[in-house]
Amino acid sequence: MNDRTIAAQVYRVYIRSTAQRYGYGGRSELDLRPGGAYRGLASEEMKQAGGARGVQVPDVAVDGTVVDADPPRKLTLSFRMLMDPALAAEGFTRLTYEIEELRDGVAKLTVTHELENAPKLAALLSGTWEGEGAGGGWSWVLSELKTLLETGKPFPR
Repeated sequence: MNDRTIAAQVYRVYIRSTAQRYGYGGRSELDLRPGGAYRGLASEEMKQAGGARGVQVPDVAVDGTVVDADPPRKLTLSFRMLMDPALAAEGFTRLTYEIEELRDGVAKLTVTHELENAPKLAALLSGTWEGEGAGGGWSWVLSELKTLLETGKPFPR
């Protein structure tokens, strides 16, 4: 893995769904006031998958604080991945979700993740992490979200 600094990753997906239905993976705890706490909790499935690879997945997989919230249009968070000590050591990055309702029941979701000084997290989120079982990053998350919201079924595991 190269230590080159990646400034930001931007992903956009169009989903036949309303803006209010966004969510992914384990349960989240979120205080939508600026400075409010954000915690992404690991699901039992995430813990079992980690255990199968010899990795102990913590109860809190991601933490941070709310920077800005305008539900359901925009949410900006500080974001720190806690599932791996090397990722946690990179510290906080900045993550913004922007959702725009289009016509005919379609919403445009744009995810911008500012990753300055977080090369390991950038590799994980781009889907190029060298670790086994790390998944496909934001592309995977957004593809699964689109599938779930449009069909009612997540990707098979």
